[in-house]
Amino acid sequence: MRVTVEVAGEDTHEVDAPEDATYADLLAPVDLSPHEVSMLVDGDHVPTDQPVDADHVRVVRLIKGG
Repeated sequence: MRVTVEVAGEDTHEVDAPEDATYADLLAPVDLSPHEVSMLVDGDHVPTDQPVDADHVRVVRLIKGG
């Protein structure tokens, strides 16, 4: 399965993912961790442990600080 992974404000990547991939699996090729992002499909948040069922995902980096 080919999935477009759009990192908000950065690059867009085409990722080849196996049929049993989760949304977290899409992050390794773009060098991100599930702990530092939120993933959106059609504007709705999706859990990173959910199986991929979309061909376009938007990744938004979470901001932390103090």
